[in-house]
Parts: sequence; C-alpha cells; structure tokens
Amino acid sequence: MSRLPRRLGHGEEATLAEHLDELRGRLFVIIGAVVLGTVVAYVFHDHILNWLNRPLPPHIRPVTLGVAEPFTITLTVCAYAGIVLALPVVLWQLWSFFAPAVDPTAERRMLLLVAFSVALGAGGVAFGYEILLPRAIHFLTNYDKQHFHHLIQAKPYYNFVITILLGIVVVFQTPLGVLGLVSLGVLSSRTLRKQRRFGYLITAAIALALPGPDLVTTFLELLPMWALFEGSIWLAFLFERRQAKAAPASATLGG
Repeated sequence: MSRLPRRLGHGEEATLAEHLDELRGRLFVIIGAVVLGTVVAYVFHDHILNWLNRPLPPHIRPVTLGVAEPFTITLTVCAYAGIVLALPVVLWQLWSFFAPAVDPTAERRMLLLVAFSVALGAGGVAFGYEILLPRAIHFLTNYDKQHFHHLIQAKPYYNFVITILLGIVVVFQTPLGVLGLVSLGVLSSRTLRKQRRFGYLITAAIALALPGPDLVTTFLELLPMWALFEGSIWLAFLFERRQAKAAPASATLGG
C-alpha cells in the first residue's frame, strides 16, 4: 500500500521528478476522495433527494421522462454531492502542494481566510435554501397557473437548485473579495465609504447578471449583497487599522 504524499517543508528544495511524483500522488488522493464521497452520497441518496425536493410545493415530486432517467439523475446528484463531501480533502491536497512556497505567517493568514470563506459559503447555502429557493419556486410554479399544468422535470429542477445555490455562495464571498482588493492596495475603506452609492449600483448590476429567473429572486439576491457590501466596508476599515498598528511594531523590530 503506497504512502500518502509527504508535504514538503517551507523552502525545501525538490527535483522536478519529485514534484511530479508528489503531484501524481495527490491527484490519486483527490480522485479517491471524490469516488468515496460519491459512494457515501449514493448510500444516503434518499436523504439528499428529499433535501433537494423540500423547497417544492407539498405533494409534488419531480417528473422523469426516460426509462433510465431516474438512475442517471440519481448518479449525477450523487456525483455532485461526492465532490462537495470531498472538497476539504481536495482543497487540503492542493494547498499542501503549493504551501511550501508560502511563508508560514502568510500560511496562517491564508488558513484563516479559507475558514472565513467556508463560513460565508455555509451562510450563503443556508440563505439560498431556506429563503431564496422556496420563494423563487413558489413564484415560478404559480405564475399564470390558470393557463398551465405545471410538471416539474427532475433534471432541469436540480440544475436550477444547484445554479441558485452556487450563485448565492458566490454573492456571499463579497467581503472576501473586497478584503483582497484592500490588502493589495487597489481599494481602501475611505474610498469605499466615499463611493458607497456607486458600490450599491455595482452590486445591483452584479445581482442582475447572476442566475435569477425572475425579479423576486433577483431582489432576494440583492438584499444580502447590499448587506455584505456594507459589512465589507467596516471589515476593510478594521483590516487597515490592524495593518497600521502592525507597521510601527515591524519597524521597531527591524531597527
């Protein structure tokens, strides 16, 4: 049985062959994690499908049309769930491959940012699933219902759910993106405060560009974007204050 790839130390040198061997080992670990995650998801696929179907109106189940469609759709959903389950392993393997080139102090900051990103993503999924999806589905399935007999096909429905959830997760990463621009010196909290109205206009344009089949969904995406943008301004302000306090300390140590 082959060992797991060894993580190189910071600044440790290795030959090209050793790097390629490490990369191959990490790719095998990633593929194995995705396969294992898919198998686990298939074992619990009843719970996953029930969770995906819960935003639908009561007593309505998605319709399948082909003979093999229930099986293929279940496998597709399990594959997506397997990737999500394997994501911590995937990210850790990728990080372990590139981490030796990163300063240990920067590595700690990076891990904090990753934890912050995961928390924001979890908040996005919760908001999308509990608030956004039920209202969007209710609006769409009841639109002109006197003219249509609405049968909800399974594949388009699951694609719709995944698209909405991914879109709202991206929206919830706004503070992280703003913080990155501030750390690079592209933006400052003063600029953000001064151009607050312009920022609200940009977030509205982004909300319109994100997946949203109706105005209700778009508006529900826009509300957290405005809240996150406002939070980003204060986060940038706190980040700059911390940097300003750290600068004299580093200058003293350097002297």
